[in-house]
Amino acid sequence: MPITTSKIFQALREAIVTMLAALATMFCALTIDPEPGPAILAIVLCVSLSRSQLDRDRRGRIEAALTLPAVSLAALAVGMLLLHAPWLGAAFFVIAISLSIWLRRFGPLVRRAGSLIALPFVVILTTPYAPPTRVGPTTALLLPIIVALLALFWVTLFHLGARRLRWLPPTRVLNDVTASPARASSMRPVASTRMAVQMAVALTVAFVVGYVFFADRWAWIVLTAFIVGSGNQGRLDVAYKSVLRVVGAGVGTLFALAFAGHAVSDTATVELMLAAVFMGIWLRPLGYAWWALFVTLALALLQGFEGPSAGQILSLRLEEIVIGAIVGVAAAWFVLPVRSTGVLRVRIADALAALADALDPANAQRGPDGFVMAIGRVESVAPAFRASRLLTRRWRTVQPADWVDALIACRDPAISLIENGETPGSLRKAVGAARKAMREPQDIQQALQDLRRAMV
Repeated sequence: MPITTSKIFQALREAIVTMLAALATMFCALTIDPEPGPAILAIVLCVSLSRSQLDRDRRGRIEAALTLPAVSLAALAVGMLLLHAPWLGAAFFVIAISLSIWLRRFGPLVRRAGSLIALPFVVILTTPYAPPTRVGPTTALLLPIIVALLALFWVTLFHLGARRLRWLPPTRVLNDVTASPARASSMRPVASTRMAVQMAVALTVAFVVGYVFFADRWAWIVLTAFIVGSGNQGRLDVAYKSVLRVVGAGVGTLFALAFAGHAVSDTATVELMLAAVFMGIWLRPLGYAWWALFVTLALALLQGFEGPSAGQILSLRLEEIVIGAIVGVAAAWFVLPVRSTGVLRVRIADALAALADALDPANAQRGPDGFVMAIGRVESVAPAFRASRLLTRRWRTVQPADWVDALIACRDPAISLIENGETPGSLRKAVGAARKAMREPQDIQQALQDLRRAMV
């Protein structure tokens, strides 16, 4: 999707609302316990909730209220195991993250709830568990539950307020949740199972490599393997994301080292961390590399630069990031791989099916929303294919990125026709031909171009 001014400002408004909720939750957590762990958990949970959109409808809020406290408490237990029984803690960590991916097979609501499982566990990689010293044992046990419910409260409050003031667009979550279930996958095992197995293998290898060869520095290897493999949309997507992760992390570490070269107070460091988180939230919809850059900067400032010189830390962290990226890419490519072109063809087929439904004269409630949402899913996998097109244009005749461009060219004229209630027979015939062409990659581009011409 091209970066437009409206998209930049919408992302900015979303980032401001999310950050206000995160700050409110963080200050509440610091009031209860002034140690950093609960405050970091508060920020991560707010970011995760905002992306999952579970706060946008009543059913989602109930699900989040049940999921978040349990997951946060489980993450606390795993953090304690990683400190006192590292190999056992690693096993439970791998199981929890893999389970969150496997749950995607059970529909949109469960998928969104499953997305909340991962990030509280990631917190224990960035801020390893330390026994609390300023609160009692009962408060320490209840604190993850309290922080989780506070995060849900503040995120819901700020998002409802922003939508009521028309600062954010009205939610469209219900359209997605109540949509008809996806057709059964012909892939065996199904994609969610494959990706869960891939993540389990990647994290297991990352823990083993980290524990055996990088005893004090294993967390960055595991964290990178998780980030590269999360949101897996095919092996090309993982490879593309790993490159962005390494580049963004490298630049972020350089920025952090630049700050480390000057005397910076603790207050200024916290302010820089929060600014980095805000920039990452804002720019993530515009490019994954921005998210990698600013999150790495925030993590580097959080963990500090004690011990070796700044130059040594730069080389060590980049080494760990590269190792983690290699582990994540290897798992995606060699363990039950998911072909990226297969993912793209399925999503284009879904978009064409939504278009056919919107153009069906027998459908009294036809509208463009389903088609627009389906194209959005196609666009989410497009960056990797466009990067591949730049590198392979000279020797590959079939470029899946061209399919994406041809489909997107149909969006605006199709929306206009649907909103005007037009259902021309020639266009419906072209949609049917395009759907049949999805079986033959060589025919897809021409069929989509014919579809676009039929809309004139």
